[in-house]
Amino acid sequence: MEAPEVRYAKSGEVNIAYSVVGEGPFDLVFVVGSVYTALEYAWEGPPGEFFSKLASFSRLILFDKRGTGLSDRVADFASSAVRMDDIRAVMDAAGSDRAAVMGVSEGGPMAVLFAATYPERTAALVLYGTGASYRPADDYPWASTPDEIERFIRDREERWGDPEYQLDLLRHFAPSVADDPDVQRWWARCGRTSASPRDAAHLMRMNTDLDVRHALPLVQSPALVLHWRDEKVFELAEAQYLADHIPDAELVVLEGEDHAWFVKPEPIAREIERFLSDIWNRGEWDAVEPDRVLATVLFTDIVGSTEKALELGDARWRDLLHQHHGVVRRQLARFQGRELDTAGDGFFAAFDGPARAIRCADAIRNGVHDLGLEVRAGLHTGECEVIDGKIGGIAVHIGARVAKEAQAGEVLVSSTVRDLVAGSGLSFRDTGTAELKGVPGEWRLFALSPASVDA
Repeated sequence: MEAPEVRYAKSGEVNIAYSVVGEGPFDLVFVVGSVYTALEYAWEGPPGEFFSKLASFSRLILFDKRGTGLSDRVADFASSAVRMDDIRAVMDAAGSDRAAVMGVSEGGPMAVLFAATYPERTAALVLYGTGASYRPADDYPWASTPDEIERFIRDREERWGDPEYQLDLLRHFAPSVADDPDVQRWWARCGRTSASPRDAAHLMRMNTDLDVRHALPLVQSPALVLHWRDEKVFELAEAQYLADHIPDAELVVLEGEDHAWFVKPEPIAREIERFLSDIWNRGEWDAVEPDRVLATVLFTDIVGSTEKALELGDARWRDLLHQHHGVVRRQLARFQGRELDTAGDGFFAAFDGPARAIRCADAIRNGVHDLGLEVRAGLHTGECEVIDGKIGGIAVHIGARVAKEAQAGEVLVSSTVRDLVAGSGLSFRDTGTAELKGVPGEWRLFALSPASVDA
């Protein structure tokens, strides 16, 4: 099959290259791993056969991640939440309201976050050769150590153009075909054209901040986890962890050692076709009514409002409060936030991306400062219950409690929010731990560094 026509979807100011191939009854979005392209040169090598097999039973949607391949090069690769926007932009441009989302390797965590955040657009989730976190933890001991990660990142930047280094990577990812001269030539060329040495290193550094363990229980669509028994990039135990923590997920262990998805396309494509066709044939492709979503909640309120009202008097205070509400609502609209409640001088809003929520909070803080007011803001990302279009649950209570801990003029976030915006350029000051009223345990909180918003 020839390489399909490449088009571009606009995600913010970034152009994302994508292609659509196949005429199957349902859509399948492929989220590639690492820095390697899914377009152009991919079709000249081994991936062409794999994509052709997927396109034989689906309408396959492929794209190059921002900063790689044929997509726009970027100064930074942005957070996982922004990259989820890229998936949405590609789906919109391709005319796909609902699709199966397949994430491979580093694309796996992004696919998990997308499924948890946008259940209404995710008919099924397929994960191949991936894990839930790059950070070692008591319940996740398989991730690399910080020293190992730093060494790998340094090698990428210093040796990316070295043919011997590319051969080492091929032996690591696809040992069974590493001695094939044709594969070696294709692999080296694909690596060079997918990313520069700097971009390859930066993308790897951003990926090492990924941790989606908290999002796994929120996946509501059917999920398939595929893993080769003897591959070494991600351990089989990591696939088992995914299957154990995603509700009703199916784990299929394939016999082999290659991490690369293009080495043995037949068994992978066969399992995906079986899984997705069963969902389609049972009439369950559009069956999910989301009652839980991964959302970021924002709470703001005016500092010293009672004293200000007494100082100004009722009429002037009402006018100032009206101006304050106008600032908040303009920024909510600008950053795609959804106003859920307003009580006196406080706002409660929800966002599907934490980076947008943080930037919105900062813009509100700056905007009301021009009115002579100071606000405090608190944000948390977590599982929210959807009831009659509104959201509730423990995550909402945590967000409100975080806001209560904020100082005047401060945007305070939970550690979950801080982790999810890794790679966005936003930076934070560790304010230590706090006990949130009515919420068990201690919570580490972080204050936004205002200078990083405009950096």
